[in-house]
Amino acid sequence: MSKNGRVLVAMSGGIDSTVSAMLLHEQGYEVVGITMKTWDYANSGGNKKETGCCSLDSINDARAVAVKMGFHHFIFDIREEFGDFVIDNFVEEYLAGRTPNPCVLCNTHIKWEALLKRADALDCQWIATGHYARVKNHEGRKYIARAEDTSKDQSYVLWGLSQACLDRTMFPLADLVKPQVRAYAAEKGYDELAKKAESYEICFVPDNDYRGFLKRKRPELELELKGGNYIDAAGKVLGQHEGYPFYTIGQRKGLGIHLGEPMFVTEIMPEQNLVVLGKEDELQRNGMQVYKTNWQKYTNPRDLECVIKIRYRDAGTWGLLDSHTETTASVKFHIAAKSIAPGQSAVFYEGDDVIGGGIIQSGYTLNQN
Repeated sequence: MSKNGRVLVAMSGGIDSTVSAMLLHEQGYEVVGITMKTWDYANSGGNKKETGCCSLDSINDARAVAVKMGFHHFIFDIREEFGDFVIDNFVEEYLAGRTPNPCVLCNTHIKWEALLKRADALDCQWIATGHYARVKNHEGRKYIARAEDTSKDQSYVLWGLSQACLDRTMFPLADLVKPQVRAYAAEKGYDELAKKAESYEICFVPDNDYRGFLKRKRPELELELKGGNYIDAAGKVLGQHEGYPFYTIGQRKGLGIHLGEPMFVTEIMPEQNLVVLGKEDELQRNGMQVYKTNWQKYTNPRDLECVIKIRYRDAGTWGLLDSHTETTASVKFHIAAKSIAPGQSAVFYEGDDVIGGGIIQSGYTLNQN
């Protein structure tokens, strides 16, 4: 065994995870590659060719690098555990009128747990992925922090990782920016890899049509829910929608209704099959309740000023974080935040450091007096 130890590297076949494996191999670690088959897109009835981490081409690309560099590579089929948990949750969340983030759920409950399980079986001390993030230490607690490449930073989707997971996790790309990663692959003779396009879709919805996915998974939705009412904040009927699961807070396009001025989805009421529309200023909220929290840098932070991101591409808003229990917290924004969508993740930052995160339960307006 290498003096640096043995590390299990999650290899999707993409450039980031492949370069991560190459870097660790070059640094003297004994690398074991693993590719996890999570989903067959053909089973969803979509009309786009299977791409990304679950495709046969990607699996073959990962294996080819391992063979060329001389380290072991394994393929594990986790479709059953992935589908039962991540995909069922995805559907049920939309049916509850919420907007889920399946990548967070997968990282927290499937991917890392699967990696640790296989790492133990293969006698690996470490696990590594191609995420752009860091693992840091504060008074004995491990936590996620932003990567050097802020344009690629993925700390937002890693807030749910436990101390046990973080204690064994490595991110080889933490100090690199994407152009350096591509240049490294080209320098090592992997020109096609260096030019490989990136995928930004949900792995099991590669055509990016989540409405179509929901309809294929639950074909009865169209008949049962079509024809529900759009209403305004006062309850006035404005028109009819296609079914409340097909909308999300803040949505403006694709509403299928023209009211003479831009209107946005401000609330979803699943019990009544109602979608509330309003003007842009009606999306503003200065308070938020969060549940299913996971604390990383601190334990149960109270009255802590921090920056809160309420979606992946959100720049963040300053606010006061108060954890009520180990699994619930509230936020008071100093400046109102827009389009707070229940089901999405709220992630709390102190500088570049992730304090923790949780699932948005509701946004609300607090009396400022």
